[in-house]
Amino acid sequence: MNLLRIKEDLSDAHLRLSRAVVEHLDWAECIRRYDREGTLFYLDPPYWGTAGYGCDFTLEEYYRMGELARTGQGQFAISVNDTPEMRDAFKGLTLQTTLIRYTVGQQATEPRGELIITNR
Repeated sequence: MNLLRIKEDLSDAHLRLSRAVVEHLDWAECIRRYDREGTLFYLDPPYWGTAGYGCDFTLEEYYRMGELARTGQGQFAISVNDTPEMRDAFKGLTLQTTLIRYTVGQQATEPRGELIITNR
């Protein structure tokens, strides 16, 4: 952050966000409200079986997410950890796998599987 450019940076951010809408809704309600042709949803839910998110996100939520992605009008891109439960929850959608190294603090983990899920 360059404090000498803060005024310009804030002005740029204001222009980029001037047409943005920020909602405080349940994720599924937000999808129902905005689901239409031409909408792109990027969903990055808590990774299944991990701790530290501070919210209760049950396995049923992933199945609900998969159903909305299968039946929605918009385009969906979802990233989750690659586990048998996630593969089952998002069955019928396009699943691509990749390896990713997570960084916690300055420590990098061993590469782990991640799913990139799309409905088109």
